Amino acid sequence: MKLKDTGLTKQDIKDKVSKYMIETYERFDFLAETAEGMYLYDEEGQAYLDFYAGIAVNNAGSRNPKVVAAVKDQMDDIMHTFNYPYTIPQALLAEKVCETIGMDKIFYQNSGTEANEAMIKMARKYGIEKYGPNKYHIVTAKMGFHGRTFGAMSATGQPGNGCQVGFGPMTYGFSYAPYNDLEAFKNACTENTIAIMIEPVQGEGGVHPATMEFMKGLREFCDEKGMLLLIDEVQTGWGRTGAVMSYMNYGIKPDIVSMAKGLGGGMPIGAICATEEVSKAFSAGSHGTTFGGHPVSCAAALAEVEEILDKDLAGNAKEVGDYFAKKLEGLPHVKEVRHQGLLVGVEFDDTIKGVDVKHGALDRHLLITSIGAHTIRMVPPLIVSKEECDKAFEILEDTVKSL
Repeated sequence: MKLKDTGLTKQDIKDKVSKYMIETYERFDFLAETAEGMYLYDEEGQAYLDFYAGIAVNNAGSRNPKVVAAVKDQMDDIMHTFNYPYTIPQALLAEKVCETIGMDKIFYQNSGTEANEAMIKMARKYGIEKYGPNKYHIVTAKMGFHGRTFGAMSATGQPGNGCQVGFGPMTYGFSYAPYNDLEAFKNACTENTIAIMIEPVQGEGGVHPATMEFMKGLREFCDEKGMLLLIDEVQTGWGRTGAVMSYMNYGIKPDIVSMAKGLGGGMPIGAICATEEVSKAFSAGSHGTTFGGHPVSCAAALAEVEEILDKDLAGNAKEVGDYFAKKLEGLPHVKEVRHQGLLVGVEFDDTIKGVDVKHGALDRHLLITSIGAHTIRMVPPLIVSKEECDKAFEILEDTVKSL
């Protein structure tokens, strides 16, 4: 929908949002009207170089032509039905995902937090049915992030701050251990622990990749104790980190993995994949969804996955991500650059605030975000070129110097 077709002004739109919407977001003061590839455009046609990709969603680029065509074709056939009949997009996507990432079964959801809820539920039900009523405890990482619904929020290792503040008691049965500390995770487990749940890269926590020792150690420990390893790939999955899934960078395989964001190519979809044995915990009536596996979202996801694989966007993420991270080390006041593929974080010294860099970049038509006091995060579409990274670097350099 174009502003010129509504008879309204940009201020009219802002006023309607202010009057009618419950606002929990820090709004950027521009109206995103169209998008294409690496760019968002406002109502006046001003281009914004998009290094946020709808929060790691538009992996194959905004409005990827094959994804758009798949959506239009599917809408000509059927937009929605319940999950009792078979639908072609569900079946084809299920095969593509499971065969690509080496998992046995998939269950569709609508978002990342719902996928993590399903993963928690499956793990607990598996533990209780196999070992008894007390086998439900899950250990997650401090400063992790798994979503904003109650189970996922309770799994988020930020007690007393962040997304947990003001919502009362969390869901019982979670403990937290320091990220990348294998011994601390082992010590946090009890006789009631059924699973360890981890992000391979902590995104909201400041872009901290897991070490090889940590990830391999968790897999070995879970195997030794008969526990499950749950990997949250909501942000890291589908090419983002230089492999199709981030766990592939470590040469391990989870018992359950969650995904969303980059899977759908801009359409809302989430999912969990599990091994054959663990998936049996979900039987008829034990879990469900109205919109999960939506035909249009599945058609979009199938096209998106094919684009990611056919164009080796994971390979581009690794090559360009390494190039960009190395270049970013030359920014003024940089304390540390952390990345895995095109999930990139830059931490500045105490003289530079991340939020100031974010807003300064916005003024120069580059879209990024900030995390914590002194860190910025960038997750551009995986089609990004080295030349576009050079342009982003120049904007960031000018921004930091101005501060």
